[in-house]
Amino acid sequence: MEYTNLSNGVKVPLLGLGTFMISPEDTERSVYEGIKAGYRLIDTANAYVNEEAVGRGIRRALEEGLVKREDIFLSTKLWPTLYEKEDAVEKTLKRLDVTYVDLLFIHQPAGNFLAGYKNIERAYQAGKARSLGISNFHGEKLERLLAVAEVKPHVIQLETHPYCIQHETLDRLKAYGTKLMGWYPLGHGDKGLLQEPVFNELAAKYHKSAAQIILRWAVQKGFITIPGTKNPDHLRANIDLFDFALTPDEMAEIAVLDGKKRYYTPDEAQEESYASMHLPFES
Repeated sequence: MEYTNLSNGVKVPLLGLGTFMISPEDTERSVYEGIKAGYRLIDTANAYVNEEAVGRGIRRALEEGLVKREDIFLSTKLWPTLYEKEDAVEKTLKRLDVTYVDLLFIHQPAGNFLAGYKNIERAYQAGKARSLGISNFHGEKLERLLAVAEVKPHVIQLETHPYCIQHETLDRLKAYGTKLMGWYPLGHGDKGLLQEPVFNELAAKYHKSAAQIILRWAVQKGFITIPGTKNPDHLRANIDLFDFALTPDEMAEIAVLDGKKRYYTPDEAQEESYASMHLPFES
């Protein structure tokens, strides 16, 4: 495994396991098997409605002595409908069956996101979160958040893959040392991305798959990347990245693809709709 350090000194694995769109049953199994396979970063969210399953998978690994809690880097995200609820963090920790998380995000730039960020800042100051993040922030809303944030975000989570590096947002955050965690690292399974000639040529050279080449590219860029899967073979393959490295020329070949395509571009109305999308467990 390779790691990066956040601006506050917290150490983060550069490759982790995402759990977006994975059922609770499959999530529990994938988290447990992922830890067995060597994953140490697990990412979830209130909105995935699988935090309890993530907690069960981690708990099983702890009980079997596979890892200690401090070996696991656990990240989750508050949903906009919970931003203003004082007990949102406590209930999140309870679902995960932990006393703290390693990274706590606000999930969307919607609703009262300034209150949401204050909520996670309080969790950070209380030791319930070791680092703070923002997810999907950009433009004017990002500026509003930065203007009032006492603790500047340690991590931003954005759609990131060879077709899409959001340079403007990353450049804006560079002064704070904010690191990128990329979602949709394999283009949401887009065959067009996976079949790009450069990836197939490099896959043949290094005896890897196109997906492994793409994930290796992300790691070498210093992007924290979180491919999600419930497939045991993919789970093992996605972490098999640390016995080779792409050359500077090969990284430059891949760079040519940047700007070709995004898979998610919400408009203002869609973004704000998240503030009224209540989750099943909300009372």
